[in-house]
Formats: sequence, C-alpha cells, structure tokens
Amino acid sequence: MTTPTDSPHPVQRFVRGLIATRPAARLLAHTIPHIDRAVFRLSGGRTTAAALFTGLPILTLTTTGAKSGRPRAVTLVGIPDGERIILIASNWGQASNPAWYYNVKGYPQVTVSRDGRTDAYTARELSGQQRETAWARAVALYPGYRGYAARAGGRTIPVIMLEPRGAN
Repeated sequence: MTTPTDSPHPVQRFVRGLIATRPAARLLAHTIPHIDRAVFRLSGGRTTAAALFTGLPILTLTTTGAKSGRPRAVTLVGIPDGERIILIASNWGQASNPAWYYNVKGYPQVTVSRDGRTDAYTARELSGQQRETAWARAVALYPGYRGYAARAGGRTIPVIMLEPRGAN
C-alpha cells in the first residue's frame, strides 16, 4: 500500500485539511476517482494522485457489483492494521453509503491492488468495540473523517475490515 508519511509535509497537511471541507469533498467525490485510476495505471499500480498529494495510504479495491455482478474498482484510503486493512465507508460525508459498501456486503471476497501487486481479502463490517477501535485508528491517520461523520446526515459511517483471504 502506498505508505503514508509519519509526518506529512506542509503541502500534504494543507491538502488533507482542504479535502475534509464540504466544497472540496463534493468536487473530489466526482473527479478524484477518474484522476486516481489514470495515475494508478500510469504508475504500474504503485501510486495514485490522492496518495501523492495527501501522503495517505491509498489502495484500489476491486469488488463485485451488488446489482450488476461485474467487477468494480475504487480508490480508497486503506488504514494498515497488521496484515489487515481498515476501510471507512464515509462517502466524503454524504448522507448515503458509497456503492462499494453494498458491493462488499453482497460479495465480501475482494481484491486490493497496491504497490504494484494484487492480493485477495475477505471483507466484514465491524461493530461495537472493534468498530470504535478501528475508527479511532482511522481518525488518528486522517482527522477529516470526523468532519465527514458530522456531515453524514445522521448515519453511522460503516467501518470495514479486510482480512487476507484464508485468515481466520
């Protein structure tokens, strides 16, 4: 996974703050996925525009469409948790869950592409103390999640854990 910097440089701190705002989130929700896909392809699966500008650990999650049954790819922040990966279904703070959330709920077998390789994972939604612990880890990495939660229209933002396929 594109490794976050321990301490983001000033430009990355500025960008992280900017993307947490409502206007930037609205714009980026529609534009950054296209830009990220292009940069991901051009870099041979090693990085994305979001990773370069924010220093956050960005990955490409490939799911099976809940309605279509077709492969769907999306770039997301993937918070490292040992061999596991935490995903936050914030949808940029919108009132509805992102499409990828419904895909992993319907088909929990997913793949993650990062650093030029692709690995298989099984997704599960966290609840209770596990969710709170993972949420705190995510907010520590990217405080913008707090703003997304405040704007999410009263919904509790789902937290997903990806475990390497075959792990118990």
